[in-house]
This record gives sequence, C-alpha cells and structure tokens, in this order.
Amino acid sequence: MELKYKRVLLKLSGEALLGKERNGDPFNPAIIEQYAKEIKQVVDLGVEVAIVIGGGNIYRGMNEAESGIERAHGDYMGMLATVINAMAIQAMLEKIGVYTRLQSAINMEQVAEPYIRRKALRHLEKGRVVIFGAGTGNPYFTTDTAGSLRAIEMKADVILKGTRVDGVYDSDPEKNPAAKKFETISFQECIAQNLKVMDMTAFTLCMENKLPIIVFDMNKPGNLLRVVQGDGVGTLVG
Repeated sequence: MELKYKRVLLKLSGEALLGKERNGDPFNPAIIEQYAKEIKQVVDLGVEVAIVIGGGNIYRGMNEAESGIERAHGDYMGMLATVINAMAIQAMLEKIGVYTRLQSAINMEQVAEPYIRRKALRHLEKGRVVIFGAGTGNPYFTTDTAGSLRAIEMKADVILKGTRVDGVYDSDPEKNPAAKKFETISFQECIAQNLKVMDMTAFTLCMENKLPIIVFDMNKPGNLLRVVQGDGVGTLVG
C-alpha cells in the first residue's frame, strides 16, 4: 500500500475524548478505543506515529485567571491533565497490541520516561508509538505549540491535527452552513484571513520550518488511514 507520509505527529485535543455524549466523565472510552484502532491501522502499515494530546477535557489552565489561580500555576495543572489523557491513550493502544512509550516533559518516573529527543527518535524507528505528555514543560505554551515543537524535533513529515471538523473553513461551519472549505491553503493566506488553525506560536514554528499541517475529522472512521495515503482528506496547510 502506498503511503504518502511515513512519520507523522498526531495532535489531538483533550475535548475530543469527551465525545458527543458529555455525561460529566473526562473521557468517553468508546472514543479512545476508536482512536486507538485508527492509530493501530496505520502503525501496522509501517507508519511511525507520535502523539501530542491536550488536556482541556480535564483542566484548562490558561483560562483560570478569574478563579484567582496564577496563569503559570494553572498551566502546570493543565500539563498534568495532558499526562492523564496520554496514559488513557497509552493504555488503550497497549490493550490492542500496539507498543508504546510515554514521555513526559515534566519528570514523573513512575508513569513516564523523561523526554529525551534521541530516545524518542529511536522508539519511532523501532515502530513504537511515542506519546508526548506535559506539553513543552513550560507555562504560557499550548499543546499546539508542543505538537509543532515535537514534530520538528522528530523530523515528522506532517502534523495531523485531528479535530471534529473536516478541514479549514473561511468561517465556523457549525455556525455558518454556507462556510467554504479549503482543500489547500498557504500559511500566508491563513494569517491574512485570520484563520485559527493553531495558536500563533505553534503556527509560526510550522511555517518557519516548512512543516505542513493537515486538519481533518478524526472522528470519521478510516480518515487517519486516508490521510497518510494522501487521499486529500481534510485541508492541507503549507
């Protein structure tokens, strides 16, 4: 089977793990299982996969200023939330027979390896899925930025931003039925039209390092496989 991308970084939002039926639990096990099966499908074909996941389903540190929690303190709390999500994804992948390694930007030896770039690269070369937790390890940086940074460090071919929409639109498709979807769009056009593909720090990192981003609907079964085959799913930003 022809693969367009051999090494990818999959960026998932924490909110994606909630699914549509939000009953107060931080995860929907069915969603995590679906994601794990999608990832296994491409790993079995020889794609090297790294994952960065957000923590917004558990805690959003950057929005807690009104609560009296200092921004930096809240961001560290958010980083710990990403490790919980990373462990959930790891557990499901291991359950279905995918070898994984979880690396954390904040040292927590009992649950994760410390982030070491050369070690992470070796894990990918050996066919293990590498999950990066705790963002960049620094406050004031989002998990989008962590995803961009790790993708560049891992020499990934592309960032796959799995969302609940099937690409980049000129306006919010959930609010505007007439919103126009882009098949491809340049970094400069995204900036000119103020399209929020990622936060500006993450986006600039990708632009400066000529790292393409594909925004696609991760919740549609088979989409991840179609993306790595280059089937034109989602929107290619580059």
